[in-house]
Amino acid sequence: MGAGPDMKEALKKAQERYFQWLNKKDLEPSLRAELQAVGDSTVGIVDRFYKELDFGTAGLRGIIGAGTNRMNIYTVRKATQGLANYLHKVCNGPKAVVIAYDTRYMSREFALESALTLARNRIKACLFSDIAPTPLLSYAVGYLQATAGIVITASHNPKEYNGYKVYWQHGGQIVDELARDITEEINLVGDELDLPTCCREKAEQAGLLIWLGNEINNSYLEKVKQLILRPGSIRQAADSLKIVYTPLHGTGGQPVLDLLTAAGFKNIFPVKEQLSPDPSFSTVECPNPEEPAAYRLALKLAGQVSADIIICSDPDADRLGVMAKDSNNGYKLITGNQLGALLVDYILSSRKESGILPADGVIIKTIVTSTMGSDLAARYGIKTIDVLTGFKYIGEKIAQFEREKSPTFLFGYEESFGFLAGDFVRDKDAVQISLLVCEMAAYYQNMNKTLLQRLEELYQELGYYQEELINIHMAGIKGQQKTSRILNYWRESSPSEISGLPVYSVADYQACFIRKIPANTVEETTLPRCNVLHYTLADGSWFCIRPSGTEPKLKIYFGVKDVSPAAASAKLSNLREAVLAKVKEIE
Repeated sequence: MGAGPDMKEALKKAQERYFQWLNKKDLEPSLRAELQAVGDSTVGIVDRFYKELDFGTAGLRGIIGAGTNRMNIYTVRKATQGLANYLHKVCNGPKAVVIAYDTRYMSREFALESALTLARNRIKACLFSDIAPTPLLSYAVGYLQATAGIVITASHNPKEYNGYKVYWQHGGQIVDELARDITEEINLVGDELDLPTCCREKAEQAGLLIWLGNEINNSYLEKVKQLILRPGSIRQAADSLKIVYTPLHGTGGQPVLDLLTAAGFKNIFPVKEQLSPDPSFSTVECPNPEEPAAYRLALKLAGQVSADIIICSDPDADRLGVMAKDSNNGYKLITGNQLGALLVDYILSSRKESGILPADGVIIKTIVTSTMGSDLAARYGIKTIDVLTGFKYIGEKIAQFEREKSPTFLFGYEESFGFLAGDFVRDKDAVQISLLVCEMAAYYQNMNKTLLQRLEELYQELGYYQEELINIHMAGIKGQQKTSRILNYWRESSPSEISGLPVYSVADYQACFIRKIPANTVEETTLPRCNVLHYTLADGSWFCIRPSGTEPKLKIYFGVKDVSPAAASAKLSNLREAVLAKVKEIE
């Protein structure tokens, strides 16, 4: 911990809160046992109590356990009480909140605690009676015209984690301003240990706890089926295209299988060991479609059945990963940037061929996503809008388009395996994208091509794009201080060249400006204030530095383009080494 006054004060406060929890007479027994077990550990006490679990734009996310810096029934109640207070403050008339949950430990318990806290505040809670994908929660908010939504999930984090995300009435995650306002209300809530909830039976009798069945799910799947662009391609390849699917023990299993079967695909091979919900994710080290290790069992099955593609959704079924067969009959993981580009090309070309490509159509991507998709869109005369990192900003834009009746949303994506094609959902959606990916694979198979061969064609036409993300773990108080020091350096001592290339522009989204170096001009950004720095170099290469909003990490993104894979790899390596050397020097 160190001996500084800040550290001593943090330790003192943590110990006070520890004993306050430990001495609560009716503390939940498993939490009491955990606190007793760490009683001799200063580090254990401080880690659990040195702060309250941050409520950011992604809501709460943390390790399940005892303490103010953990996910438990008490921190969930406090967050929900703050949300209830905010809803009463800004929304007139009857209010309803839809609640969904995934397969993780304590997800159903946290969902019910949220519902009963809302009921105690005379707010109707519409709770899914079984596990549900996150995109279904987003859809349900609009379908039921609810005031807000809550989903209990930690997405693709390890099994020790859970989370609590809040959605607004447009069906998208809350953005910065809303998150700050709700946080203020949460901070005004008293002791989380003394917050009452409503009795379940009384809530049900009063109509303040409503259990949701299959109606919404069936409506949602019907909407998704309407996204099919080339039904003839599916019919033609229905008997030949072989698809392996794994939900990684999560919520996507039944919806994805039902959808693909209804669309006409006949050779779908689920990974049976990973089809059933399992909060321990016992067959994978980390249930993240971005990690090649998550595909171990899927690859085994794909080899046995000679599959053409593997699709993999994360536990709450909002992210989708894809592996495609390569020229050696092996399988290669397609990156989020690559899959996004393939989908942009497929959706726009299909719409153009069918005569349904609107003149005011737009693609939305995040500022840390490859420029390949926007370069492809430009070939079709389609504009790309850049937003800050986080799908909440894409959802916000879709809601704005709906209000203003223009432009027409066509596709949104981010590099971290998040994609959306149908605007009836306002968050990334692995269920609908699983359908479009399989349709796209069927279309190219009918042309005797694989997804990887189509990707290579696009590279040959546009140039070879390469991207990389480096995560630097910054845990605890010291990690937060180190992250601030690194960002402050880049902000205050911005270099004029990196990796031998002049810096063309610097975007500081916290200070809300973009400075273009050659022209010596400064312009305001149009995006919300956020602690992000984005550098573009003279040849179009770029890198971006930001702290994670959900994990104790500093994230550094890189993107380059060149005339060959080897040239692009060398350029990327040089850029990465130059930036990381400077970061290490600052640390």
